[in-house]
Amino acid sequence: MADRKRILVADDDPDLLDLLKMNLSAQGYEILTAANGRDALQIASSEPLDLAILDVMMPYVDGYHVANEIAGMSDDPPRILIMTSRDSSREKGVAALAGAVSMLQKPFTLSELNESVAGILEKGEQ
Repeated sequence: MADRKRILVADDDPDLLDLLKMNLSAQGYEILTAANGRDALQIASSEPLDLAILDVMMPYVDGYHVANEIAGMSDDPPRILIMTSRDSSREKGVAALAGAVSMLQKPFTLSELNESVAGILEKGEQ
């Protein structure tokens, strides 16, 4: 299906990664996954994406570095959603500087995730 939105989800928690993949696939999105920042960068540089959902704390390369690299990869980079369990008031500014359009505080519900993703992809912002 050519109009399916393509989303990269990167998180080092395999259970959360599987849950997010199942949930977002059920919403009709095409999902690519990465278990660390290095793999996320490799996928982002080789696949067209509409959205990258990135955990902050990942092995090899953290989510902020991945976001910054993705944001600079092309003239029309994918939108970026940062997930973090860190203090959200401090992290929002860091996420924005890295190129993220939105941030989701862990733990979050699948409803919150779905609302954020739909808001970013369909309205252009969260």
